[in-house]
Amino acid sequence: MAEKFEDLKYPVVVIIGGGFAGLELAKKLSRKPFKVYLLDRHNYHTFQPLLYQVATGGLGSDAIAYPLRKVIGPMPNVSFRMAEVQRMDTDNKKVITDVGDFAYDYLVLATGTKTNYFGNSALQNLTMPLKTIPEALDIRSYFLQEFEKALVEQSLSTQEAALNFVIVGAGPTGVELAGAMAEIRKNVMPNDYRELDPSRMHIHLIEAGNRVLATMSEKSSRDAQKFLEDIGVEIMLNTMVTGYDGKELKLKDQESILAETVIWSAGVMGNLPEGLPASFVQRGNRIKVDEFGQVPGLDGVFAIGDIAAMISEKHPNGYPMLGSVAIQQGPWLGENLIRLANNQPLRKFVYKDKGSMATVGRNRAVVDLPFIHLKGIIAWYIWMFVHLMLLVSFRNRVIVFVNWAWNYLSYERAIRLIIRPYKKKDLNGE
Repeated sequence: MAEKFEDLKYPVVVIIGGGFAGLELAKKLSRKPFKVYLLDRHNYHTFQPLLYQVATGGLGSDAIAYPLRKVIGPMPNVSFRMAEVQRMDTDNKKVITDVGDFAYDYLVLATGTKTNYFGNSALQNLTMPLKTIPEALDIRSYFLQEFEKALVEQSLSTQEAALNFVIVGAGPTGVELAGAMAEIRKNVMPNDYRELDPSRMHIHLIEAGNRVLATMSEKSSRDAQKFLEDIGVEIMLNTMVTGYDGKELKLKDQESILAETVIWSAGVMGNLPEGLPASFVQRGNRIKVDEFGQVPGLDGVFAIGDIAAMISEKHPNGYPMLGSVAIQQGPWLGENLIRLANNQPLRKFVYKDKGSMATVGRNRAVVDLPFIHLKGIIAWYIWMFVHLMLLVSFRNRVIVFVNWAWNYLSYERAIRLIIRPYKKKDLNGE
């Protein structure tokens, strides 16, 4: 008879975070001589690259989420706990959570990122982030509420504010979200909101840098900007946001924009649990690790994925915060933990850059591969295929594929439901 999880006498590995890195690590350690706890504040894994499609009604939340227990159920030596980590006690090698303490032999931080507001509390309280499924559902509800409001609003200035949609940050999330909103203006508004003039809906994409998709090639930046301009997105480069009061977005050296919907995708920072001294934290609130993923000076503590800053000559600020890095580091660290338990030398992490991509709506995408740059419909097909294959389960792939096919054939975004009306916070975040 197989041993019960509670009776296993193996070294204990505590993984904080059920994203790409944490989940891939748990898979690698499945049926290996370790007792593994996977901790996450949600009971599901989120496929973050498609959050913008949930926010714009193209996909339901169940299409990009999958229960963590469903994934680890067949793993006899892995157990999941839905827990909020309060702090780490590295001196006594335990993690303190709201459901109890977890002693460990090896601790792996895979906590990912959170939205970076650069210390501006007004932006934090009044703009809308897009990092989680609840936040995506809030955005979906709110922009639909704004359409309904514009229909009955008599004041032209208030109607203008309701139909101005501002996205701050022109990385992949901002670009893809802007493209999806432009498709809503073109294909949804004329049918569902016939009393509104689609030309009165404005989509502003604001970027502090000098180009969109700054982490991709200059060719991709130029092509993506051209795609966005062709579908009517108003791009503002070299533009800094200085403040927001819930109605008026203030810009440095530019006229303010009246807008009730401001989506903040201008930056991320490491989602760092409490308990590490400041000396371990690098630029971007990330944890400095060596080439083996270990946190120098802390016994048995590792970090992988977006939270880890693995410094090298080529990457002085650590590897980029990309899902591909996390997906590669999870199995690699699992193999190193196995080697560590067997007193074998550890292997350094070597990132294999397989390229990057972004979509700008129907038949429009840009793809940077190590050997070629692609744009247009071919890039769009590649983008769809890669994202389908990266989804956790076959069920998710089927749901997403069916939704994409329907949206493509019908020119609709079918999930336009205000399930839970969103109420904006005030300046105090209440």
